[in-house]
Amino acid sequence: MAKKTKAISKKKQIDEEKKSNFSPEAIKTFIDEVKVEFTKIVWPDKKTTMSLTGVVIVFSILASAYLGSVDLLLGKLIDTVLR
Repeated sequence: MAKKTKAISKKKQIDEEKKSNFSPEAIKTFIDEVKVEFTKIVWPDKKTTMSLTGVVIVFSILASAYLGSVDLLLGKLIDTVLR
């Protein structure tokens, strides 16, 4: 009896492996799992979002100013060396 049970479970496992990921059942399962995961998302409040956006903007301006000045200085240095 144990051999028969093992054979049945092995056959089920092989059948499950043969199923396509694009079958309607698999797509429905995927969409249901996505809906469950979306319920777990915790969005920040408006104040936090605005403050973090400000930090990103300030950092971007500082980084671009730094990189621009380094580019300008290295460009002038190479120009004077090549003359």
